[in-house]
Amino acid sequence: MEERSPATMERIQEAALEEFSEKGFLGASLRQIVKNAGVTTGAFYGYFSSKEALFASLVEPHAAALMGRFMEAQTSFADLAEEEQPKHMGEASGDYVDWMVDYICQHREPVKLLLCRAEGTSYEHFAHNMVEIEVEYTLKYMEVLRRLGKDIPDLSRSLCHIIASGMFNGLFEIVVHDMPREQARLYVAQFRAFYTAGWLKLMGQ
Repeated sequence: MEERSPATMERIQEAALEEFSEKGFLGASLRQIVKNAGVTTGAFYGYFSSKEALFASLVEPHAAALMGRFMEAQTSFADLAEEEQPKHMGEASGDYVDWMVDYICQHREPVKLLLCRAEGTSYEHFAHNMVEIEVEYTLKYMEVLRRLGKDIPDLSRSLCHIIASGMFNGLFEIVVHDMPREQARLYVAQFRAFYTAGWLKLMGQ
């Protein structure tokens, strides 16, 4: 049996990245990955228990980084005193989006797997989960504004979900279209200005 080694694991992951990127998780062939990596099937199972475990090894660090920083931005804003929140609206999310653009540009291929090639895995709803969290915190912030005496119209969860979905889908176009970093920064700055103005209009601000 082949001795486990970092070099062999790296070859398997490199072959997997290419196969998953081309065919997606469902279409990818484990046999082809093993062949391209130059290892036996038996050797493969000494490193990974399944094709999904192999996929997870490529995307989990990036899923954890993106979601972790996203939750940090949401909770740090929600933890502010209610009267302070309107003053800082957009700061945490702006910092996160700037960080996300840089992160995506530094880790394009595995992030593309996470966002575009994960159907059939536990990661296929990653973007949807971010949208749901965004909606939850948006509704909480609207309640804060009402307690502060602001006249905030009733906006349904469904509408907030549609808006948040559009926002995240737009942000992830960076991945889909392999945008250069500077173009992505400009695109996202304009995109955020558009959505910020839209939210203010809907909230009667």
